[in-house]
Amino acid sequence: MYGTRNQVVLPLNLETRIEIDDPVFKLAEICDSLDYTELYKAYIRTYRKYDPAMLFMLLVFAYMNGIYSSREIEKACRNDIRFLWILQNSPAPDHATIAHFQNERLSGVMEKLFYQLVVKLSELGEVEFRNVFVDGTKIEANANRYTFVWAKAVQKNMNRLYDRIDQELPTIALKYGLSESTELEQAIQYLENFARMFGIEFVHGSGKRKTELQRDCERLTDYLERLEKYREALGICGKRKSYSKTDTDATFMRMKEDHMRNGQLKPGYNVQIAVESEYIVGIGLFENPTDTLTLIPFLERIQQGSKRKYENIIADSGYASEENYTYLEQQGQRAYIKPADYEVRKKKKFKNDIYRVENMHYDEQNDRYICPNGKVLNYAYDSHSKTASGYTVTQKNYICESCSGCPHRDKCFKGQYENRKIRISQTMAKQKEKAEQLITSDDGILLRMNRSIQVEGAFGVMKEDYAFRRFLTRGKSKTETQFLLLSFAFNIQKLCNRLNSGRFHMPLFEKMIA
Repeated sequence: MYGTRNQVVLPLNLETRIEIDDPVFKLAEICDSLDYTELYKAYIRTYRKYDPAMLFMLLVFAYMNGIYSSREIEKACRNDIRFLWILQNSPAPDHATIAHFQNERLSGVMEKLFYQLVVKLSELGEVEFRNVFVDGTKIEANANRYTFVWAKAVQKNMNRLYDRIDQELPTIALKYGLSESTELEQAIQYLENFARMFGIEFVHGSGKRKTELQRDCERLTDYLERLEKYREALGICGKRKSYSKTDTDATFMRMKEDHMRNGQLKPGYNVQIAVESEYIVGIGLFENPTDTLTLIPFLERIQQGSKRKYENIIADSGYASEENYTYLEQQGQRAYIKPADYEVRKKKKFKNDIYRVENMHYDEQNDRYICPNGKVLNYAYDSHSKTASGYTVTQKNYICESCSGCPHRDKCFKGQYENRKIRISQTMAKQKEKAEQLITSDDGILLRMNRSIQVEGAFGVMKEDYAFRRFLTRGKSKTETQFLLLSFAFNIQKLCNRLNSGRFHMPLFEKMIA
């Protein structure tokens, strides 16, 4: 034996045992420069055993190392010298303290701390508020998979219940001298008062015979309780089609990680992130599974948090819509967003299809289209439709003068109308043309290449390197706090990596030419 093992011996200065380039030092440098005023306000009238700024740094460093469980963080605080260095001789906090701090104290404050980091990165010259890459992914919620509530099924059951009430309530009302038009709540209240007035006692349990009055009252009460349950479910759903009973903010979505390989829907959130210079500069959790309706509120949230507007918005075809293009034009931002049919339009089959409206000759002077048979499709009227967010889309309708006897009739269109009718949004057509010019320019090609590297790469690091594939908390507020913590940790680690790899002040990856 070369020595005794009956006691733990540590140097007085733990910093001397930590590697000089460890990310914990950069984390401490950044965290010490943040303003924690809003965080400290949460403790004005409550006792605090630990410094909130220290607990925050502890949580971020745990997330940097892929530790998300409060019990595992508590264990690291007792065994890892880097966590001991952050504690600075303070006792290790228990898991309940850590969980309460993350879920209660940080909620509503974490986003402000995150944007303080974005501003710090801007001061370092890493973020220029110029090119922002936007993308989304579905992350599974911390909810049971088979606790779904479908709005369509709830509405169907409610309608059936209403029909049943309409059939039975008038009969019960007439039996006790009430009007046929009596409301359900009024009928229940009357029957209960009737029982008290005549001393009729409602009995319960086996072996006891219920009166007809009690049976009628209980039946109507059951109907009322079911109606209230259905109304509550529809209120929780709102504009969504579904939600989970164990996390009512989560919506059932189709996930890429399909371990059962049957396309089963799982409760989750549509997580949107914005990336610039490989750093996450904005996050948002949405309940709708499609990306189209998330872009505008997401960009407005980023602008509100950072107090800055980005020049170029780069996203994939999932964000292409007339509403999004119009919004970016009004904001003076360039939209490097690939049109939804961009890949299809490049195919030879599409270009050779003479019957498609995109390939027909358009007479701009007379506002009409010429079909392959030389027939004229004249402008008839405008039609209007609204998106889920309330944006009005105006489409122009053109009708052919006569399709009778046309040899191209069967190939040209299959419809119920005698003459061909086409509908087109000329605003969207011009926006597509402009978007194609932008994404096929030299800058557009470079930005599209960086989009696939930077924003999709960020999701790859989070899911693979950090093994973050499922939220540990429930409720949108808590899950957003958790993802903001993860994004904060991601940015600190990315800053260290860029400093060590010589990519500091290099916002874009250059295109490699053979």
